[in-house]
Amino acid sequence: MRIRKDRINANGTVTLRYGGRLYHIGVGCAHAGTRVVLLVNDLHIRIIGVATGALLRELILDPDRNYQPTGAPWRRPADRTR
Repeated sequence: MRIRKDRINANGTVTLRYGGRLYHIGVGCAHAGTRVVLLVNDLHIRIIGVATGALLRELILDPDRNYQPTGAPWRRPADRTR
């Protein structure tokens, strides 16, 4: 098992190097800036918030995809210029 500490970036993703490749894991923009701990056991990954201890995301890494989406339906961001 591998343990890694990181922070979720402004886009709501965290990066993980696995098998010599860099993967981007979507967690959600609502968690941007949150400090997290990644628990990596082979392809099984858990992302836990440091402050709350809450499980933010659990997934099985798909090595064929560079970006691991959250699974939530995509929607266009609200237009803030109006």
